[in-house]
Amino acid sequence: MLAIALPGLGQIYNKKYWKVPIVYAGFGAIIYAVDYNGSRYNTYLKAYQDLTDEFDQTDSYLYLNWNEPVYPEDFDPVSNPSGYAWYKDRIIRQVDYYRKYRDLSYIGLAAWYLVTILDANVDASLFHYDISDELDVEVGPVQVPLAGQPAFGVNVTMRVTF
Repeated sequence: MLAIALPGLGQIYNKKYWKVPIVYAGFGAIIYAVDYNGSRYNTYLKAYQDLTDEFDQTDSYLYLNWNEPVYPEDFDPVSNPSGYAWYKDRIIRQVDYYRKYRDLSYIGLAAWYLVTILDANVDASLFHYDISDELDVEVGPVQVPLAGQPAFGVNVTMRVTF
């Protein structure tokens, strides 16, 4: 229940202190991915909206990282329809890409939260598990008849001495 209230508390309660930095490093990495993909999604969505609207004053699409010089006439649907269509398609593909990975990052955040809860729960249930020297496991070969022919297998024997 502590892991549900605050991630990492279940690990502290189970005296697995070394897991707490891993829990928060995982949350930090996933939150960074959410922020990175979300900000890129918003940037490209704004650029797409500016490209497709009727106003000349909205030109955020000019300031994207194009890796080549761009000019306002490259985006003119009348004088350069193929260039306009190419840039429009390029921007919408980026919008879809970053939306997909932003959404997957949110799913990853929920999955990481559930994994930390599951880890704390498993540790709590195995906290009092007996691993003393009174437990013994033997693994050895065994011969068993299979369809009238001898076959070989593995025999696992577990003994508890009191």
